[in-house]
Amino acid sequence: MSTIPALAPSRVALADLLELTKPRITTLVSLTAAVGYVMAGSPVDPRGLLGAVVGTALVAAGSAALNMLLERSIDGRMQRTRQRPLPAGRLRSSDALLLGSLLTALGLAELYWLAHPLAAGVALATWFSYLFVYTPLKPRTSLSTLVGAVPGALPPVIGWAAARGSLDPGAWVLFAIVFLWQVPHFLAIAWLYRDDYARGGLPMLPVIDRTGHTTGRQVVANSLALGLVTIVPTAAGMAGRLYLVGALLLSLAMIGASARLASRRTTAAARQLFLVSLVYLTGVCALLIIDRV
Repeated sequence: MSTIPALAPSRVALADLLELTKPRITTLVSLTAAVGYVMAGSPVDPRGLLGAVVGTALVAAGSAALNMLLERSIDGRMQRTRQRPLPAGRLRSSDALLLGSLLTALGLAELYWLAHPLAAGVALATWFSYLFVYTPLKPRTSLSTLVGAVPGALPPVIGWAAARGSLDPGAWVLFAIVFLWQVPHFLAIAWLYRDDYARGGLPMLPVIDRTGHTTGRQVVANSLALGLVTIVPTAAGMAGRLYLVGALLLSLAMIGASARLASRRTTAAARQLFLVSLVYLTGVCALLIIDRV
């Protein structure tokens, strides 16, 4: 019985440290990195794939922790994020700094030594642009969404570089798919939490576009562009018919959900687009891997 009080805080601390790494986002990042490796590697080296995915995940987790450190005051003003470990006071800033730095260093070292130096270089560029370009821009301009889509779309490029040691056109096709996907995905999130973003002082497009007309045009335009780019892997010989049929169906769902948000401009439509976008990315990644393997 005497050990129970000591164990409980440890469990809480571990849960808070895990929350700093944004596990769900890190999982999606790892998935796209795996797609990049599989699409580039023929045949696929399981150990190389594992090294690339784990290294990318560590860098992503480290950047997430450091991002929470940089945005702790903003998080404290928003209802959705005020209970995160740093603004709630459950962890110290030094905890986030140490965890983020350690995870980043481990991830970059693993990519450099166990994957390829180029993969580590792309990961470092991803980390730097996310923390020191995108994050400072968020309180300043709605265009930060487009800027943030760049580091968000680089994980498949990390995987490709890990497999081939080069950045071929195929890597940038995958980059384009993830880049264009992020715009409707994050605008849907911004619509759902636009009042909260306003409290946090973040001028996301749905915050400054109160009617939603511009937001609607952006989600539809990017979803249409995404549908076109989705075809490129088959046209370029990177994927076959199975991928093409599945990707087209997913693209139609994405375009339909985007059109619904543009026409109705409701919370329900934004939530539907958010959910469809998650299915889209997961489905396209799965189709690329299955088709390739």
